[in-house]
Amino acid sequence: MPVSNNTAKGLITVLVGVVLWCLPWFITLPEAITPQAWHLFSLTVAIIVGFILSPMPIGAIAFIGISIIALTNTLTVKDVVAGFGDATMWLIVSAFIFSRAFLKTGLGQRIAYLFLRALGTSTLKVGYALVLSDLVLAPLTPSSGARAGAIMYPIVRGVSTALGSEPDNNPRRAGAYLIQCVYQCEAILCATFMTAMAGNAAIVRIANDAGINITWGGWLLASCVPAALCLLLYPWLVYKLFPPEIKKTPEAKALAVQKLREMGPMSKHEIILACTFAVALFLWCTSDFSFNKFNATAVAMSAVSFLLLTKVIEWKDMLNETGAWDTLIWMGALIALAGQLSKLGFIGWFAASASGWISAIGVAGFAALVVLIILYMYSHYGFASMTAHIAAMYAAFLGVAIAAGAPPMVSALALGFVANLCLPITHYSGTASPIFYGAGFVPLGPWWKMGFIFSIISLVIWLGVGSAWWKVIGLW
Repeated sequence: MPVSNNTAKGLITVLVGVVLWCLPWFITLPEAITPQAWHLFSLTVAIIVGFILSPMPIGAIAFIGISIIALTNTLTVKDVVAGFGDATMWLIVSAFIFSRAFLKTGLGQRIAYLFLRALGTSTLKVGYALVLSDLVLAPLTPSSGARAGAIMYPIVRGVSTALGSEPDNNPRRAGAYLIQCVYQCEAILCATFMTAMAGNAAIVRIANDAGINITWGGWLLASCVPAALCLLLYPWLVYKLFPPEIKKTPEAKALAVQKLREMGPMSKHEIILACTFAVALFLWCTSDFSFNKFNATAVAMSAVSFLLLTKVIEWKDMLNETGAWDTLIWMGALIALAGQLSKLGFIGWFAASASGWISAIGVAGFAALVVLIILYMYSHYGFASMTAHIAAMYAAFLGVAIAAGAPPMVSALALGFVANLCLPITHYSGTASPIFYGAGFVPLGPWWKMGFIFSIISLVIWLGVGSAWWKVIGLW
């Protein structure tokens, strides 16, 4: 009987772990690497390979992986499950629940249609309206798949149809532009807010293990200037580089008016959600101010509790938010493993070794960070998940950057930002990629071309304008 594709991927994952585990039988490990550290590294690599190949959901892979780590006494059970108590991770879980409320009440769609009604008189303005809608939703929707796929994509598809643009009939009339406009800006939004992409919590935790404390407000302060510039430029740049065939779009405004009429006035639950969202966002944005004594995670959990008490969401809604609990498992596992690898000295040894290699070619300090950022960006061609990419490379690259003399806070944030900015470079690079590419408006060649062009523009803006801004606010 032939072996299934997923079975083959599973066997490769196991084989990687076994081969690495047994490697010390044939070679001598560096003195700095203990057998325990090497065994943990071996099993962690196997888990990451499983994330990349995906023979089963990554939550299942993570759970099986940490079970084996505990069973082999590589780590104690207490150490293995320590990551599930991380505060930042529960901030992301709470944000997932918020996104469920946006979907359930219809507030997310209402926000998008309100922007369309106000701005939808031209194709370019429709692009900006959709991006503005996504911007409003981003702080409390920690998944590009949920935000872009479940909320924004159906609206983009409906507007395209209203404008007479279908995948097999006039795709360049408007639909191809709108698809590219929203998706190129999606990466910027993921980088703008710590709670806009689930993997950002792992980034913050890994940075914290390296002695770098990143708050929600601190992340936003560092990202706001380069992100604002990108969000102002990108709809227009896509309009110039991938222009729609029609310029005026009265149909879009009419569609928004019709949809808002069908939705009727804001419901009580929408009003409660909007007010709760505003309060939570204010407290997060002011988390670094002396008058605000509230922890960001406590704010998020309290906001979710308030939504439960007011019945905006119900307990079954929380149980049905599978993305939150899946994230809890794989992110908790990653946080625990990354912390233990650092504690056992493996990350420090790797960073020191790699720093020596970089120094040998005459690169150090900020220049070394730039090289690492470029390598991180384009290595994403080999990944089908930002999560897997972060798990595979972020901790190591951060350690190398710091060891090479780059400013620690800038290194942690810049690598965290690029972990999101690499989202649009391929048609498989993130959760929402297959949804937008699969719509059929943009062929593969133009999709990759646009992804590469905007990857360069993003690097120029975030390393150029961004680094100048980071200097102004005292990060280096």
